[in-house]
Amino acid sequence: MQIQSFKVFSDLAETASFSRAAEINGITQSAVSQQMRAIEQRYHVKLIERGRKNFSLTPEGRAFLEASREILGTLEGLGSRIHELQNVVAGELRIATIFSIGLHELPPYLKSFRRSYPEVEVRVEYRRSSEIYTSLLEGRADLGLVAYPATRRGLRIIPFWSDRLVLICPPGHPLAARRRIAFSALQGENFIAFEPDLPTRRAIDRKLRSAGVRVKLALEFDNIETVKRAVEVENAVSIVPETAVRHEVESGSLVAVEFDAEDMLRPLGALVRRSARISPALREFLLLLENTEIKGSPAPARSRHKSGS
Repeated sequence: MQIQSFKVFSDLAETASFSRAAEINGITQSAVSQQMRAIEQRYHVKLIERGRKNFSLTPEGRAFLEASREILGTLEGLGSRIHELQNVVAGELRIATIFSIGLHELPPYLKSFRRSYPEVEVRVEYRRSSEIYTSLLEGRADLGLVAYPATRRGLRIIPFWSDRLVLICPPGHPLAARRRIAFSALQGENFIAFEPDLPTRRAIDRKLRSAGVRVKLALEFDNIETVKRAVEVENAVSIVPETAVRHEVESGSLVAVEFDAEDMLRPLGALVRRSARISPALREFLLLLENTEIKGSPAPARSRHKSGS
C-alpha cells in the first residue's frame, strides 16, 4: 500500500467528502473510492459507512485514521529531524490560527519570517479555537495561534500580544461622535456578536454582565470579517479587536471608539505541543513572535505590558 493512501484517507475523514479529498490530493474522485476499497480489501474490514446522506467512520475506520495520522506525522517530522541535526532552518511549518489573528496580526510576522528563511514552507490553516487545540494535540499542526489561550494538558502557551478591544459602528451612528465611551452607553443597542462558543464572545459577554448592560442581539457570526460587514449593513455596533478594523477606520467605513475601562485587552497566545520536537523552523518563528517588534504590526506581549498601554 502506498503512503499516499494514508494521506487520502486522512483527508477524506477530515473533510467527509470524496470530492474534497480528491481535490486536495490532485486525483479524481474515482481514484479516492478505488484507494478506499483497496484498503478495505487488504485488511478485510469496512472503514466507511457509505450512507446516502451521512458520512461516518466505522470503529475500524477510526482505528485506521489514528494509525494513518501517526504514520504521516512520523514522515513529516523526518525532514525536520534531519534539519535539526544539521541546524538548518528549512522544511515545513504548519500553523493553525483563528481568522482574526491570521488576517490581521500574523501577516507581518510571516513576511519577516519568509524573508529570513525562504527554505521553510509555511502552511497556514484557519480554524476555530477548539479545532486548533485538537489539531495540536493530534500532531496535525506545529503551532497554534488563539485568543484568550486556555491551559490544556499537553500544550504550552507562549503569550505574544494583547490587542485592544474597541466599539465599532458606522460613521452615521449616534455613538460615532464619542471619543471614549462607557459600557452603559451600549444599553439597548443593536449588537452584532461573535458566536457564543468563541472565546472573544465569552469575554465580551462577561464584561457586559459585569457592567449590568443589556444589548439587543441582532446577529451572530463565527468570523470577524462578517461581523464588520454586518455592523455596516445593520447600522449596529459591535466590540472587536482594534487591529482588525484599521483598514475600515482609515477608509471611513467604520468608526472605532475606545472604552473608558482599563482592562479592554484581548490576550493572544502561541500554542505548541509539549511532547513535540521543536524544529529549527518552529524555534525561529517562536523567537520572532516573542521578541521582535515589526513596523505596522503588534509588539511582543512583554513589551506592551511593560509600557502599561
